[in-house]
Amino acid sequence: MNFGLSESRALAEKIKSSIQKDAGCDVALFVPFTALSAVKDIVSSSSIWLGAQNAFWEKSGAFTGEVSASQLRDAGCQAVLLGHSERRRLFGETDDSLHKKVAAVLDEALIPVLCVGETLEEHQAQKAREVVERQLAGALSGFSAAQLSSLIIAYEPVWAIGTGKTASPDQAQDMHDFIRDRLAGFFGHDFSQKTRIIYGGSVKADNIDALMAEPDIDGALVGGDSLKAESFVRIINFVRKAIHV
Repeated sequence: MNFGLSESRALAEKIKSSIQKDAGCDVALFVPFTALSAVKDIVSSSSIWLGAQNAFWEKSGAFTGEVSASQLRDAGCQAVLLGHSERRRLFGETDDSLHKKVAAVLDEALIPVLCVGETLEEHQAQKAREVVERQLAGALSGFSAAQLSSLIIAYEPVWAIGTGKTASPDQAQDMHDFIRDRLAGFFGHDFSQKTRIIYGGSVKADNIDALMAEPDIDGALVGGDSLKAESFVRIINFVRKAIHV
């Protein structure tokens, strides 16, 4: 919940002008609902995806304050962030509600970016894998591999979000490897290898290179550093170089 229209436009313009028309990797801006139209006008002539930070599972109806996936598609979105830890923690989102949201997003041919991750308490109790597997199964059960072909998983250890702490590259790789293994168990080896698993948790320009050196980290979900064009572009450039090594 950052930035009004003028700030959103300015940030999008700076990011767009700082990268090539084809950034060499997929770049998405997940902006507030109020800024979708303004940012769409800026990024539509580039390779940058327009994304929303949430979606409701119904197409329309008496759900005051909610925004549907069909409305987001109509607004020009290509991707939707689902299950961010703040949504789970502050607004009570559950694995069941996220299953319905994934279905709604897929029905509109949008890309679901599903966030999973453990809290500090769960991490300290060594329940991280148990929690992440439950979140994956709860949100994705009943879908086929073909239906989920566009899925992106974002692993965000909640204890490393906004705290300045970051999972070490080894810790992040270990969980990404586990997630890929669980996806293989659910949907097959080919699906797990093709699915992008990105890391989110105090990602910064000074740690992205070490994270991207790990074999199962396919990109980053960037928080605070995405609000500053210079730092976000540096992160994009690190990701691009890692992909093309």
